Amino acid sequence: MEEIVFEARIIEWRGPAPFFFAPVPDEHVGAIRYAAMTASYGWGVVPVVATVGGTEFATSLFPRDGGYLLPIKVAVQKSEGVGFGDRIRARLRVGRPGPR
Repeated sequence: MEEIVFEARIIEWRGPAPFFFAPVPDEHVGAIRYAAMTASYGWGVVPVVATVGGTEFATSLFPRDGGYLLPIKVAVQKSEGVGFGDRIRARLRVGRPGPR
């Protein structure tokens, strides 16, 4: 799967920590679902390697209302100086981190 690049405003959702997420635009949901057929490890979460600004991190997309939310970890918030309401540009690819 190619990288997905999108912009989103950081939202707060009182689900599992870290509480701040970037909603993945609907136009990418089909590609993520297709890639997740071989990459997902259950519970509907999808492992990804994401980049926000200059910070790359491994996480899992959370399914929500037919789409996905990208968790914005506290370490990413601190390193990129972003938080609730900020607009970010994110890149992600489905799968677990591999060798470089």
